[in-house]
Amino acid sequence: MTILLTTLNARYAHASLGLRYLQANMAELAGQTRIQEFVIGTRATDIVEKLLAHNPRIIGFGVYIWNVEETTRIVALLKRLAPKVVIVLGGPEVSHEPAQQEIVRLADYLITGWGDISFAQLCREILEGPKPLMKIHAGLQPPLADINLPYALYSAEDLAHRTLYVEASRGCPFKCEFCLSALDKTAWPFALDHFLAELEQLHARGARLFKFVDRTFNLNIKSSLRIMQFFLDKLAANPHDPVYAHFEVVPDHLPDALKDSIRQFPPGTLQFEIGIQTFNPAVQALISRRQDNDKAADNIRWLRQHSHAHLHVDLIAGLPGEDMASFAAGFDRLVALDPHEIQFGILKRLRGTPIIRHTDDYALVFDPAPPYQILATSTLDFATMQRLVRFARYWDLVANSGRFARTLPLVLGSSPFANFMALADWLYSVTDATHRIALDRLAGLVMRWLVMQGVEEDEARLCLGQDHGRQGGRMAAEKTAQESGAIPERQARRLRA
Repeated sequence: MTILLTTLNARYAHASLGLRYLQANMAELAGQTRIQEFVIGTRATDIVEKLLAHNPRIIGFGVYIWNVEETTRIVALLKRLAPKVVIVLGGPEVSHEPAQQEIVRLADYLITGWGDISFAQLCREILEGPKPLMKIHAGLQPPLADINLPYALYSAEDLAHRTLYVEASRGCPFKCEFCLSALDKTAWPFALDHFLAELEQLHARGARLFKFVDRTFNLNIKSSLRIMQFFLDKLAANPHDPVYAHFEVVPDHLPDALKDSIRQFPPGTLQFEIGIQTFNPAVQALISRRQDNDKAADNIRWLRQHSHAHLHVDLIAGLPGEDMASFAAGFDRLVALDPHEIQFGILKRLRGTPIIRHTDDYALVFDPAPPYQILATSTLDFATMQRLVRFARYWDLVANSGRFARTLPLVLGSSPFANFMALADWLYSVTDATHRIALDRLAGLVMRWLVMQGVEEDEARLCLGQDHGRQGGRMAAEKTAQESGAIPERQARRLRA
């Protein structure tokens, strides 16, 4: 084996689409190329051992914000143990600001940007000569028609156990400054007939879960409708063997034709990721984000009321110019629209993104270590940002987990942000933790909080009991709460009455 393609995925269920694109376009080198994926958290020495077992001549690493630190350690070990192995880097994390990165210093070559065609060409030069003189190579962006699609490279195990990532287009016409897609000039579609034929083959092989990575799936409505019709046809042909499709959609662009298609999907088959990010028009203008807030809100409301789509809606805390009151107002507005999940994100400074231009004017302070999360701004000091980070974590545990669906309205009341922030502050004061809180203990703490806020104990117990789903689970929560001091013995007796 001469060439290895590798990366560290965030989870085993994530199959690397990028590596498969590279292998699909290796041409005459395809027979010498193999993909070997790992998961973050695996010991670096174990990964190095498995890589070197193939006696590779070249190892290509996909480097991302979530794996750059671990990949740096792996590359450093490889250079000590097998210095003659050529290390080639690629991926969004190393495509920008390479001079500042230790991993780039350690590696032999770097391809920035698109690597579909350029990686194979670089490998030819390494193996056959003349040897490349430059360390950094700008990836060639070919017409999409010249790129071989990678979907046949998903294995039977991938189809059975992993999310299949697909893309009908690349790029994005919007210029939101926190996103790497702000650097794109436009969006480029793949030939739709060919793409749908690839989906057909995947489905025939047993694929049932498709996650589209297109930044703007509903940009071209004609293409969107054809893709959605593909899935509707599969559902109609065999309703007992459903498919599941995930799309990222522009929130203020939902014409009637698309609505007509969406409402045909049965429950459990369609998910939309919707980026609101902020409802503040001044902040939107500052970060070059174009969004009709009223239309976006109307579309989310329509989706919630007239479709079975699962709605995952994003907000970002820490954007330049947004203070706590502004973010709270946006959060409350979104809660009122009742999406299934609100992804409470914290601003990150992705390498190469234009958001950095606001650093001086808005006193942006980012963590220097991945994922480069915002620590403070001119309108949100460090202590406040820490509270927001904890809010986000507790929101995942209580709201997005779905484990407190009936209890959550009691927590949120008429002021969702303020009430949940108060709960988050209190939970942290009691537990000094935001991770690894046992569900039973968390339920007991939520019970104690509700009683402290004046909620009738019987009502709180009923909601928590329904969320736990069975008497044993509820009693375990109450017992844990009592033993940990979450609720006094007097209240515990009343709960058991």
